[in-house]
Amino acid sequence: MLTILGFAMIATFLVLIMMKKMSPIAALVLIPALFCVAVGQGAQLGDYVIEGVGKLAPTAAMLMFAIVYFGVMIDVGLFDPIVRGILRFCKADPVRVVVGTAVLAAIVSLDGDGSTTFMITVSAMYPLYKRLGMSLVVMTGVAATANGVMNTLPWGGPTARAATALKLDAADVFVPMIPALGAGLLFVFVLAYVLGRRERKRIGYLSLDEVLVPQTETALVTAGGGGAGGAGGEGAKATGSGAAGRPGATPEETDGGFQGLDPQRATLRPRLYWFNAGLTVVLLASMIMELLPIPVLFLLGAALALTVNFPKMAEQKARIAAHADNVLNVSGMVFAAAVFTGVLTGTGMVKHMADWLVGAIPAGMGPHMALVTGVLSLPLTYFMSNDGFYFGVLPVLAEAGAAHGVSPLEIARASLVGQALHMSSPLVPAVYVLVGMAKVEFGDHTRFTVKWAALTSLVVLAAGVLFGII
Repeated sequence: MLTILGFAMIATFLVLIMMKKMSPIAALVLIPALFCVAVGQGAQLGDYVIEGVGKLAPTAAMLMFAIVYFGVMIDVGLFDPIVRGILRFCKADPVRVVVGTAVLAAIVSLDGDGSTTFMITVSAMYPLYKRLGMSLVVMTGVAATANGVMNTLPWGGPTARAATALKLDAADVFVPMIPALGAGLLFVFVLAYVLGRRERKRIGYLSLDEVLVPQTETALVTAGGGGAGGAGGEGAKATGSGAAGRPGATPEETDGGFQGLDPQRATLRPRLYWFNAGLTVVLLASMIMELLPIPVLFLLGAALALTVNFPKMAEQKARIAAHADNVLNVSGMVFAAAVFTGVLTGTGMVKHMADWLVGAIPAGMGPHMALVTGVLSLPLTYFMSNDGFYFGVLPVLAEAGAAHGVSPLEIARASLVGQALHMSSPLVPAVYVLVGMAKVEFGDHTRFTVKWAALTSLVVLAAGVLFGII
């Protein structure tokens, strides 16, 4: 019964948010509360929620201060050179824009933190997508999928969890998987090219003049194609008229109100550029070396960045207020997700779902448990947290494989396959940073991304089998 109710709860949640019948926060809170009562454990709802909040509180704190820190870095102009470089590469060709999104997300993902990746990627690419009238779900889908493949880095989390759960060396798990993961990343770049071609066909081939040059013409000239917008696009029609085509149009006009790339903004601190760059490098290095817990590092980093760049109290308050909307949306979503995960775990639904799936594996598939693990990693890491999958399900799969002579290393490697899909799971806090900053509905992002992310995961699995890794 708990198995059926667990799948029903997840399905109900996904259907309601994709059909836009409920907001993600409301669905994350109300649906698990109703199902908790339905299984006869309504009296324990408070305990489950408090336990879930306790587990996700460090993540919420990390996201809150990370948003403030990177928001300040964007304000002071730390990422402006990166943005200019990406824009020079992309010009105004939708194909280059989407491929540039994938490349940027993959590069920034080297720090191992999805929230950081999404904040930097969206900050750099959002104005160009808006200016060209491109679909924003293309941006969020490509960024999430690229980050999902890169999330398998040993310091990204899943590899370390798999190695810990099965008492293996993380390097032994990760290094042999590099060719398969490389194939997955290459597929993401090909996918970005295909999606870019689709966008080019929809809105036409455009040219962008004098990008990021203050008080100069930023004309968009359509060389062919129809109107802009589309699912999640939120863009104005890309034509040569209006604010976007008027000589002297300001960045605020051409970006649809987004001022993050205004080269004349008052918050720029060019004299402190190398201090801010050094502080960011030290912060990311400290994260990788695990000198302090990540929430503490971002708390200290945000406080130092605010103090040095904006010494006046009024300026600090203004910067915090400027990013309060993102902070509230993301932290609220994380704590709402704590209700969902708390009920899912506390009622025993997760355990019963995992046991049912493992038990449903035919006996004849025993010698192919690595392949089975790779296939199961797609739905399981989407519907469960990484902790639940790697510490709860993976050991069971490894035991079943060991009984048929399958190495725990193969099982561990196969378990990494589903990460491309996992990064768009409603249980991943970072995805709310992505859709929140991009102003995309979570349901729209899910509808668009899941199929491509699942296909990417299957490419990684197929490459692993082809190369004899899995």
